[in-house]
Amino acid sequence: MIARVAHFAAVLCVASAAAAVAAEPLPLSTSIIDRILFPNPYAHIPAQCYIGTSGGTQNACQYCHTDALARRRFGNNTPQAGASPVLGNLQAEYAFAALHYPFVVNGSVTPWENTLFPGRLREAVEAAGQDPAAWDMQAYVRQDNWTPAYANRPGDPRLWDAGVKDPFRLFPGLDPADLPADGDGFVRSAKAENGFFRDDRGWVTGWRAVNFVPYGIFTPLTGSVSGIYIRLPEAFMKDAAGQYGHEIYARNLDLVARAVQDRLAEGGHEHYLGGASDAPVEPGLYPLGTEFAHPLHYVDVAADGTAAAPSPYPGTRARRVKEIRYMYKMHPFDPNYGSPNQKEEDAPVRASETEGWIDNGAGWILAAYIEDDGGALRPQTPSELTQCVGCHSGSGRQDEIAYPDFTSGTGNTVDSTWALPRQLPGDAGWREMDVMGYRRVADGGPEAIPGRAALGDPTNRRLGTGEFRHFLDTVVGASLFGDMPASVERFLVGRIRKDRGYSADWAAIDTTSAEAFLASQRQRQNLLRELTARGEHLAQDGTLAGALLYPPAQDALSAAARYRQVVATQRYDFGKDVFPETPVTLRYFRTPETAYAHQDGRPYRLGDVITDRPVDTDPSSLTYGVGVAPTLIDENPEAPTLRGYEPFLE
Repeated sequence: MIARVAHFAAVLCVASAAAAVAAEPLPLSTSIIDRILFPNPYAHIPAQCYIGTSGGTQNACQYCHTDALARRRFGNNTPQAGASPVLGNLQAEYAFAALHYPFVVNGSVTPWENTLFPGRLREAVEAAGQDPAAWDMQAYVRQDNWTPAYANRPGDPRLWDAGVKDPFRLFPGLDPADLPADGDGFVRSAKAENGFFRDDRGWVTGWRAVNFVPYGIFTPLTGSVSGIYIRLPEAFMKDAAGQYGHEIYARNLDLVARAVQDRLAEGGHEHYLGGASDAPVEPGLYPLGTEFAHPLHYVDVAADGTAAAPSPYPGTRARRVKEIRYMYKMHPFDPNYGSPNQKEEDAPVRASETEGWIDNGAGWILAAYIEDDGGALRPQTPSELTQCVGCHSGSGRQDEIAYPDFTSGTGNTVDSTWALPRQLPGDAGWREMDVMGYRRVADGGPEAIPGRAALGDPTNRRLGTGEFRHFLDTVVGASLFGDMPASVERFLVGRIRKDRGYSADWAAIDTTSAEAFLASQRQRQNLLRELTARGEHLAQDGTLAGALLYPPAQDALSAAARYRQVVATQRYDFGKDVFPETPVTLRYFRTPETAYAHQDGRPYRLGDVITDRPVDTDPSSLTYGVGVAPTLIDENPEAPTLRGYEPFLE
């Protein structure tokens, strides 16, 4: 039983969970698994990485595969845009890995069947006896599946590990009944057992919401929106006398944010404050024991944080979650110690077959829970969890273990994370994630843009230009797939017209020939740059245009229904991104001088779905089995500047 000691001073406190009288937690249930046993051995390479680049005009690669942070070892040591000959230039080449080539299929064969062939997914749904036409998707996304999953978590929610053999032992101790967070971002509870100490507004759970700027992924237009919450160890909540305090905890959280956002002042704090004064403030790094909880929600355009909304969450975050994700920093990560030569992308994974977690090889334990075929959350399998390591990892030290540990990651994370480095500045960054301040507007019909943003285009600190402007200028799409949903096309058709002073009317992509396709994509890039130069990706009041962020209600429900097909078939290993039809960026449009064939030598025909790309077939080569097809981004004269992209905002 946990001993509780109450005292009344400025605040009412409860005893330390770390000092609680409790049984020693049981070890995590661990397996070492070769990825060739997985349905998808290359789950760490996201589906977005397989798109074409339209002759180099569409560079979604820059948001993951860069050199800038790794060159200065700022929370990252994985240069992926040419600075390392070991890792190569992943903006210039589709250099996908190969496990045990040629005996195991290589990573240059696209494994994301649900994304490539949505018709096959529909067939699997029918084979499972499901009828999507009978689904009431609005009712579905408004059901709460987080609360019953949280009820399965054993033990003390203040402890990162429940310490018992249970499938939900690492489910984050963030009670959805305590959400949304208060206006200052802190999550307070009416339940004493959920909190470390009490202030005048409730029991402080230690969790605090982070409001950040997403890339072209996990935005309402992609069908998924995030909530992000951080919690530091208990010592960070106490002053030097050992007393809990809201102010000391807020100051320590601010130091963490400054550390990972490259905002530390020279000659500033060398250590955290109060009870955490023995923990150094390290640029680009989180202290040991840092936790992140990441609910990934369906999109409900009626959810805007107002009292009348059908969801308690803002930013189109539906009540139903697709996943609950969790990170815990267990071991130190020193980017100066590791190097690209230590990146163990072909090593086996260290994970649990039953408890829903995986080791990312760079200091963090990642856990995740996803919908079963009935919509209830279940622990993810090691194969499904490998997708998490693809985006959240780095080149970690391996000398404390007796076996190599699988690592992957990208060149643009800070200590394996994305959100806090891209936090909005000031108080706006410490509140519930609301996707640029979404507010619903009057219902204009199923195809109308459902709401507006309250914020403008945040400026990238290094580029000196707006983040969304840069995205439109260089990706020429609404997401990292380089696609343009129909609602965005309608918006652009209405704005980009010759009679409004543009060089041409916005037109559909021409797929009659490779040359016509490339010419139309180049024209679209030029027209988007005219649009952003005129500031017309913004509304008249300077806020971001809602059409670039929020889907019409009909589109949001259709996207939810497509994703539910994956839920119904449990085919997560083969892709979570499902489009009405194969995106044009995943089809073949190359001219003869840049052409490549299938790995078996068959030529591609115009418009074919790109199922595979060439690999190095020389057995004496160090890159035997690795992909060698060029992306053509290097032929874009702006490519060198894009290799230095950094994620930080002004």
